Amino acid sequence: MSNKNIFLSFKSAAPFWSSILFAISLWVSFIMQGWAILIVPIVTLVILPLIDQYVGLRIVNLDPNIKESQLYWYQLITLIWAPVQFLTLFGILVLTISNDMALIEKIGLFCAMGMLTGTIGINYAHEMMHKSGKLERWLADILLAMVLYSHFRSEHLLVHHVHVGTPKDAVTAKYNESFYKFFMRVLIQCPVSSFKSEVKKLGRKRLPPSDFSNPFYLYAAIQFFMIVLSALLGGLFGLFLFLIQAFIAVLLLEIVNYIEHYGLTRKRLKNGKYEFVKPHHSWNSTFKVSNWVLINLQRHSDHHFKPARSFPLLQNLGVTKAPQLPHSYPAMGILALFPRAWMSVMNPRVTRWREMFYPEVTKW
Repeated sequence: MSNKNIFLSFKSAAPFWSSILFAISLWVSFIMQGWAILIVPIVTLVILPLIDQYVGLRIVNLDPNIKESQLYWYQLITLIWAPVQFLTLFGILVLTISNDMALIEKIGLFCAMGMLTGTIGINYAHEMMHKSGKLERWLADILLAMVLYSHFRSEHLLVHHVHVGTPKDAVTAKYNESFYKFFMRVLIQCPVSSFKSEVKKLGRKRLPPSDFSNPFYLYAAIQFFMIVLSALLGGLFGLFLFLIQAFIAVLLLEIVNYIEHYGLTRKRLKNGKYEFVKPHHSWNSTFKVSNWVLINLQRHSDHHFKPARSFPLLQNLGVTKAPQLPHSYPAMGILALFPRAWMSVMNPRVTRWREMFYPEVTKW
C-alpha cells in the first residue's frame, strides 16, 4: 500500500476515531472537576443526538469486497482501545481515591466512566468477538471483563445470533415489554443461557462442562483480576466506584439490545422451525455522527446478515428492507427509559412492520 493510499485510508477512517475524544473528555472531567464531570453524559445524551439531527444521514456504502488489509486504520482504533480504556479506568480510579473532590463528584465521574466503557468499550468488544483472530478475541474478553459482563461473548455468539427474533433469545425485546422488565429478565436469563450454550458446545465434542476449554473459567479469572485490581488500587471505595461504572456500562448495553429488535419476531414455519434471519428483523439508524461513534452498530440488519463483516463494510440496506428508527440509538435509548413514550412511538411502527412483512399473520 502506498503512502498516499495510507493517508487517504486514514482520512476516511478518522471520524471513527472519535472515541478517543471521549477518553480525553473523561481526563478533562477529572482535572477540572465540578460541573465538568457532566461533559461525557451531556455529549452522549444531549449533544450527540442534536448533532445527528443537524448533520443528517449517511447512506453511502463502502464496497463490501474491500480486502481486510485495506482497513488498517479502521481496525487499529478497535485494537488499541483496550489499553486506552484500561489506563483511563484504573488511572482515574487511583487518582480519584487520593483526590479531595466531593463524594458526589467521584460517583458522578464513575457514572460517566461507565458511559465510556459501555457505549464504546462493549461496542468495540462486540466488533472483535466476531473475529477469528486470537488477539481480537483476547481484547474483547479484556474489555468485557472490565465491566464484569464476560458471558456476553457466549450469549451473543451462540444464543443471540442463532435465535434472534424467537422466544429462545432473551435479548429480543417483546412487544409491549418495558425496558425495565426487559432489563431484569436479561440479567437473569442471559448468564444461564450463555452457560448452557457452552455446555452444549462441549457436549458435541464429548467433553464435560468442567473441561478447561469452557470459556467460563477464563471469564471468571479475568473478572476476578479486575475486581482484585480495583480493590488493591482503591480499597473498598475503589471497588465500589469500579462496580458503579460496570453497572452503568451494562445498563447502556442492554438499552441498545432492547432497541435493536423490539417487537420484531421471525415467522414460525409449518415444520416447527423458524425462518432464516432477514434484514427486516433488526431496527436500524443511518444518522451519520452516531454511526461514527458506534462504529456502524446502527447498520444492524447487515451485521446479522454478515456477522464477521468488519464495521466499515456494513451496508445500509434501505428502508424497504431494513426498518429504520425515527432517531439514532442514543436518542432512542433515552426514549426507552420512558415506557409510555417509547411505546407510543414504537408500537405503531411495529404494527406497520407486521402489515408490511407478514400480512398473512393475523395472530401474534
